[in-house]
Amino acid sequence: MSASERRGQILQRLQVDGYVEAKVLSLELGVDTSTIRRDLDTLVRAGQAERTHGGARPITGASSEIPYAVKETERRKEKVAIARLAAQKVTDGQTIILDSGSTTYQVALELRHKADLTIITNDLRIGKYMATIPGIRLLVTGGELLGSVFTLVGERAVDFLSDYSADWAFLGADAIDPIAGITNTNTLEVPLKRAIISAAAHTAVVTDSSKFGQRALAKVAAINEIDIILTDTGLPSDQAEWFGDKVARASVTGD
Repeated sequence: MSASERRGQILQRLQVDGYVEAKVLSLELGVDTSTIRRDLDTLVRAGQAERTHGGARPITGASSEIPYAVKETERRKEKVAIARLAAQKVTDGQTIILDSGSTTYQVALELRHKADLTIITNDLRIGKYMATIPGIRLLVTGGELLGSVFTLVGERAVDFLSDYSADWAFLGADAIDPIAGITNTNTLEVPLKRAIISAAAHTAVVTDSSKFGQRALAKVAAINEIDIILTDTGLPSDQAEWFGDKVARASVTGD
C-alpha cells in the first residue's frame, strides 16, 4: 500500500469513527507507529485532521472529502485502464457529462482522441484540460467550489444541468455495495450527482476495485439506476457477479 492510499484510508476512518489511534492503525495497516505518526502529521499540515494524544480527530467544520492531491496518485494504473474502457463507449459527436474526480479526469484524457464532442463538467481540472483540446465544445457548470477537490456544487450547478441532455455520463463514486448502492462521503455532491444521472441517456460509474463492498455516508443511487459500472480486474469475478451484468472490468497493464 502506498503512502497516499494509506492516508486515504486514515481519512475515511476519521470520518466514520471520529477518531483514530496510531497504535491501532499501525496494526491494521501493517506499518510501524512512526510511519502512522508521519501520516497523521501530513494530514494535519493539509488541514484534514488535528492531532490528539496518541492519534487524531477530524477538524470541526472541515470537509470530509479526500483532497485531490491524495486521490490523484492512488491506483493510477487502474484508473487509466478504466478510462480507456470508458472511452470505448463514446462515439464522435456525442455529448458527455464528466463528474468530478481523479478517475473521470483520466476519462477526459482518453476522450482527446474523439472528435466533435460536447463536454459538460463540474470539475475545474477537467474543464481546464478540455479547454486545450481542439474541436471540443466545453460547458462548465456554475456553483460553489469545493477547493481541495476542484469540484463545483450547489443549486446553480444542479439548475445548469437541468437545461441539458447528454448521451453518456461518467460518474465517480466513493463506495459501491450491491445493497447500499452508489454512496458518497460528501453530502454536498449528492444532489449534483443525481442531476448528472437525470441529464444523461446512459450513466456509467467509473471507479477502481478498492471501492467495492464499502458504504459511505450518503446515498447517490441504487445499482439499478445506472447502466454500467466500469472497474478493474482487481475486483474478483465472484464479487462482480453480485451486481449481475452491470460490471465490466478493465485489465490493468502489468497484470
